[in-house]
Amino acid sequence: MENFSVLLPLLLIILAFFFLVLRPARARQQEFLKVQGELAPGARVMIASGIFGDIVSVGDETIELRVAANTVVTVKRQAVAQVIQPEVAPETGVED
Repeated sequence: MENFSVLLPLLLIILAFFFLVLRPARARQQEFLKVQGELAPGARVMIASGIFGDIVSVGDETIELRVAANTVVTVKRQAVAQVIQPEVAPETGVED
């Protein structure tokens, strides 16, 4: 019984580490993989620096992003922070 009382604080520290560090890191990794999977030409994205643009092409490590009419920049895939979903106008049910 005495050995259990010595191991209990160590087990509590391990459990706290798991719930406070490892689980959130795993969730962030899964979210990152989800965002990377949604990258396709034509998608609207926001990169980590806050610049919005439309994807022109997707490579293995980079994407080409149109940020203005005649401006295409090349950025690392990992720079994509968010894929912007197209907004759907709500239907009012009123006919013109």
